[in-house]
Amino acid sequence: MIKKLSFLFVLTMMLTAIVLHKPAEAAALKPGATGAAVTDLQYRLAILGYYDYKIVPYYGSITTNAVMKFQKNAGLSADGVAGSMTMRALKKVSASKKEVAKLARVIYSEARGESYRGQVAVGAVIMNRVHSPQFPDTVHNVIFEPNAFSVVSNGQYWLIPDDTAFKAAKAAATGSDPTNNAVYFYNASQTESAFMRSLTVTARIGNHVFAK
Repeated sequence: MIKKLSFLFVLTMMLTAIVLHKPAEAAALKPGATGAAVTDLQYRLAILGYYDYKIVPYYGSITTNAVMKFQKNAGLSADGVAGSMTMRALKKVSASKKEVAKLARVIYSEARGESYRGQVAVGAVIMNRVHSPQFPDTVHNVIFEPNAFSVVSNGQYWLIPDDTAFKAAKAAATGSDPTNNAVYFYNASQTESAFMRSLTVTARIGNHVFAK
């Protein structure tokens, strides 16, 4: 009987610990909210074309209306509150300001001599990797995965991107993909990688070959 009670006590303590340590979902953003989470929300809505005002750390009527427009187009309940479902949907089709800046650095360092379409394509490869189970699930981790991009290891990544690179980064972050879902790209005149050349080519844009 004592052993049974001891077992039940230990089991109860384990279950309590699990509940206490379960990560809490982020609170819904709604009118009146302030802070960095609000500016991130506005930035994501802005690059999608829903928010066309100065980004400020306050959730007012303009933000509410922008959220409602996004919700309607995403097939969600248009209540103007950025809850968990709305934020999940928004993050699937957008990126944060920091993520866009990182995309722009890779685009500029890898493809600054390419056409705008070719620059969007490089950004699209990164976003396709983020959404693929074969690669890390954040922009930062995709870019800094060991040996993923030579411009990271040779330092060119830290060059300052121009306006075109930022424009291309925003386009890629919001779904533009001229590569047909490629997760690799290479310069055919420079690579000797048998692996790269064994991949299925999905597009050729400028000097780059895109593949998966």
